[in-house]
Amino acid sequence: MTVLTILSEKGRQVVTAPPTMALQDIARELIRHGIGAVVIVDGVGTVVGVMSERDIVCAIANGGARALQEPVGDHMQQNPVTAHENDTVDSTMQTMTLERRRHLPVMRDGRLCGLVSIGDVVKHRIKVIEEEHRCMREYIAQA
Repeated sequence: MTVLTILSEKGRQVVTAPPTMALQDIARELIRHGIGAVVIVDGVGTVVGVMSERDIVCAIANGGARALQEPVGDHMQQNPVTAHENDTVDSTMQTMTLERRRHLPVMRDGRLCGLVSIGDVVKHRIKVIEEEHRCMREYIAQA
């Protein structure tokens, strides 16, 4: 199974923002969309960072409330680790674990084409395990 499978099920919509947007506005976008991270893109659509809820908490912890008025570019995860559509779910899960990242932008031909979260990966793995379990029960019942 690949990342493409996950994107086919969940969709490819990605909320993006420019690096000049204020942290407070990013927080509003997270709440408005019910998401945990925003992909930061420059003027030509190149992925330059990721800003997650955790990153906002770190910015406030380090800079106080004034950090909320600062540009996201000052606090984002720069040069984020990415995934590709043809990456396996297992390798993506391993990357997320090793790099301690909960969100990975998905790239195709150098362009952003989706976003996968650890929740997406776990949901997919549970679905696969449940299907294997069902098949095993059917096999045993037929024996």
